[in-house]
Amino acid sequence: MMRPSTFFFLTRRGVRNLGKHWAMTIACIASLSVCMTLNIFASLAEVNVGNMVAYLGSQNETVVYLDPTCDDATAAQVGATLSAMPGVSGVQYVSKQDVLNTYRGYMQDYSSLWDEFETDNPFKANYRVTLSDLTQMESMSVKMQAIPGVVSVTAPVEMTNIFVEIQKAVTKGGRMIVLVLMVVSIITVGSTIRLSVFARRREIEIMKYVGATNRMVTLPFFVEGLTMGLISGILTAAVSLGCYSYVVNAAGGLGGIWQMLMGRALVPVANVLPTIVVTSLLSGAIVGGVGSTFSIRKHLNV
Repeated sequence: MMRPSTFFFLTRRGVRNLGKHWAMTIACIASLSVCMTLNIFASLAEVNVGNMVAYLGSQNETVVYLDPTCDDATAAQVGATLSAMPGVSGVQYVSKQDVLNTYRGYMQDYSSLWDEFETDNPFKANYRVTLSDLTQMESMSVKMQAIPGVVSVTAPVEMTNIFVEIQKAVTKGGRMIVLVLMVVSIITVGSTIRLSVFARRREIEIMKYVGATNRMVTLPFFVEGLTMGLISGILTAAVSLGCYSYVVNAAGGLGGIWQMLMGRALVPVANVLPTIVVTSLLSGAIVGGVGSTFSIRKHLNV
């Protein structure tokens, strides 16, 4: 059992070791911060693309047209059936008159031309259906088509499939980047600690010969790697939040469709702030601790 005074002595020694190899320490913290920042950016891209796809999905409604000959009871039954279907998040009824009024609003200067349709409305009443899962749009459209009283179903299946494929590609790419950079980060910390261990290999051998346990030898190097990881985590969180805040604030001035997509679909900074801070610090601590532990292991056998 290690005494508290020994523990604190070895901990302080590990922190002081950062200054003995300050050039490598700075290089390690810088490279680790870059790797972790890229990890955060990849994760943010994945989250925002998913949110963007969900936003676009809420704008691309499936239109279920009712048979012009169906009565009010059948129309109501169609609405109840649609609402009860798994995966349906919203159902809105649009009457024939509502459709006519919509088109009349599009052509206000020629609204008198639409008066002819007041007594002979050619439009079909319909339901505007919003799905919670865009990947199910095609299969759901087939099921909606089979409902009694439905004459046709219009759904942006091809455009939705493009959005879904983009989301899958970004998700796979982001996770691959995170995995690769995490390995690079561990190797980076391990290399720096390994240099420190090599420079003090004789000291480690003497400590082992006089009876120092593996835990006593390992603790200063573990603290050294952990400290570098935490410092890198703080820098990563600061840079990531600063850059992401700039992107979110700049999204409102893009104009046109980009403003619609980026301005409304980007996840607010407040929503990702706790995750970025916790992830950065936790990742830095894990990478620093794991990298230092693996680096010193082979020097413990004396």
